[in-house]
Amino acid sequence: MSFTQEIKRELIKSAPQTQRESLSLFCGVLDTGGRAERGGYSLAIENESTAQYLLALAESGGARMTLTEAAFDPKHGRDKLTFFLEGARELPAERTEAERLAYLKGAFLGGGSCTLPHTGKKTGFHLEFELPPANTERFATVLDELQFVYGVTERGERAVVYIKSREAISDFLSVVGAGNALARFNAVSAEREESNRENRALNCSSGNADRAAIASVEQVRRFSALKRSGRLDEFPAVLREAAEARLSHPELSLGELAGTLGLTKSCLNHRFRKLMEYYRKG
Repeated sequence: MSFTQEIKRELIKSAPQTQRESLSLFCGVLDTGGRAERGGYSLAIENESTAQYLLALAESGGARMTLTEAAFDPKHGRDKLTFFLEGARELPAERTEAERLAYLKGAFLGGGSCTLPHTGKKTGFHLEFELPPANTERFATVLDELQFVYGVTERGERAVVYIKSREAISDFLSVVGAGNALARFNAVSAEREESNRENRALNCSSGNADRAAIASVEQVRRFSALKRSGRLDEFPAVLREAAEARLSHPELSLGELAGTLGLTKSCLNHRFRKLMEYYRKG
């Protein structure tokens, strides 16, 4: 079962509390999944459970849904039930927050989808609603009223309103009452964040290792030049010891090399800086 189907299955487990909430939910369904025709709406529904849920709401609200077609959608691998709806009313101009949330819930049932990142891929979290361009303004108004941050684009002859922020998607699942889907979303989000932290740590470690290797190569090159010229013999014993240790162990990190000499990393680094200064002075 896809994450979208999981959310929809959870949404239809609860019914609106008032007649206006039922109307708001149905308006959301029609704004995303409906198509106006012949004084009513054609409405495509992807499964029987959602259809039964909406049939009950339509009946309680004085509307009538008539099944006009039942087919299997091979492209998406699911059933497709088409109804003709008569007697639907407009979304109230003044809405309570509960009515706005009911509308948003219906919009997801009618034309919403939500995807989680795929393991091993760079895909992110994505929530979207596909709807006729004529309904975009009304839908966007409800999102604005609920303070969601979103984007709008086009896909063929349809408008797409999308949300990519993890926080905003989490908020959406919470306010529409998809608690189980929210728990799964948060688990995937936490796993993704942990993976990102590990990748950042590995990249940092790799970067540090690269810089250490470059520094070691440079030290070996300069200390070898000092030794060939005979100048290394003129330096204090502690500096000669440090230079010889680096020449003997170019593969060791600064910390590892300091350990072999019984020194602190800071102390050995100080001696290397002195040797570099002598080299630059010629």
